[in-house]
Amino acid sequence: MTNHRQPAPLKLPRGTQDILPDAWPLWRHAFRTAERVAEGAGYARIETPMFESTSLFTHATGEHTDVNREMYTFEDRGGDELSLRPEGTASVFRAYFQHGMKVLAQPVKLYYIGSMFRYERPQRGRFREHHQFGCEAIGSSDPLVDASLVAVQDRYYRALSVGETRIQVNSIGDQSCRPGFLIELVAYLRQHTSELCGQCRDRVERNPLRVLDCKVESCQPVLDAAPRMLDSLCDDCRSHWDGFMSGIHALDLPAEVNPRLVRGLDYYTRTVWEFQPDAPGGAQSTLGGGGRYDALAEAIGAPATPGVGFSTGVERVMLNIDSEIAAGLASDSIDAFVTSTGPEAELRALSVTAALWSDGIRADMSFDNRSLGTQLKQANARDAAVAILLGDQELAREIATVKLLRSGEQREIPLADIQAVVHDLISGLR
Repeated sequence: MTNHRQPAPLKLPRGTQDILPDAWPLWRHAFRTAERVAEGAGYARIETPMFESTSLFTHATGEHTDVNREMYTFEDRGGDELSLRPEGTASVFRAYFQHGMKVLAQPVKLYYIGSMFRYERPQRGRFREHHQFGCEAIGSSDPLVDASLVAVQDRYYRALSVGETRIQVNSIGDQSCRPGFLIELVAYLRQHTSELCGQCRDRVERNPLRVLDCKVESCQPVLDAAPRMLDSLCDDCRSHWDGFMSGIHALDLPAEVNPRLVRGLDYYTRTVWEFQPDAPGGAQSTLGGGGRYDALAEAIGAPATPGVGFSTGVERVMLNIDSEIAAGLASDSIDAFVTSTGPEAELRALSVTAALWSDGIRADMSFDNRSLGTQLKQANARDAAVAILLGDQELAREIATVKLLRSGEQREIPLADIQAVVHDLISGLR
């Protein structure tokens, strides 16, 4: 009996997206701005694999974090357990140690732009495959490095014109002072269990710091009165916090202290921060955030090494870019469009188009022997500046007719001079 297999469904997996050509100018703007801002601050680009050993992420992010539960994990053909990267910091830290970057001048300043993967409920600005831009400074415990990274992140949003943002900062202590604070916090939350939402009640025992981050309205009175980590800092953490805030003030950054601010991963220590859109109705509540992760190295089996960094979701940032600026971004137009009538002319059009490419001119041509009128419509649709018309008469005389599409002006040009003439015309129009 013949097995008639059904064709694969022609639709995206849930929580993913196609970035179509008309959307690409905005994406390109977000990526290029990230590169310019990061490199302007002394950060060098790093690329890490899209998948790593699962144990790297589980040790780094913590057993009871949302990120750990949302990972895409699989066993490869060799029997190794791997996971698509849910965030960028652990991979960058792994690369820092594996490639001996500890011998370089510290801190080593690295940035990345790439896809991350988390199995979570898709919503506007949040996808199961999403893109992050992040910066990491590894090898220094100086609190001014923390402050400088807040400034880099602020500069990125300003360069993209996302509008005014609110910077919230806090300290969550370290392994010296945080355990005592957590005992106090859990004792307080247990006294108010009946007043907390279901998710908060679940987190009290396994991840009590995340309870402070709850946005459910009914939980707010309890959390507003909860103990504050800032009141329990040890001397070293207090000194680091004071140094960080001195840096924030020296940079004139409008940061506000939020004693309830925490981050979602276990590797954070001391400084944490978040950026939120200031305008009412800003898309999503958080643009991005960061913090210090001095405990990460030991968590993944490496020697104790301080580090600090931030990440921001590119999709979420683009939702907040000023609409007029986004609409005014350069489209993927071309400089020249080569038309042809007849088989010989089409063959010559192919060589002319390739010659224009070699001269740095963005060029395309028509195929399938369309009418000249249809080809010129195609040139206008591509927003070409000039059209190059080739036909039997032009080929017989070794010329081309060059037409300026915006003015309608046209002239005959020797084919031998076509590259130089078109290059000069395009330069004058740019």
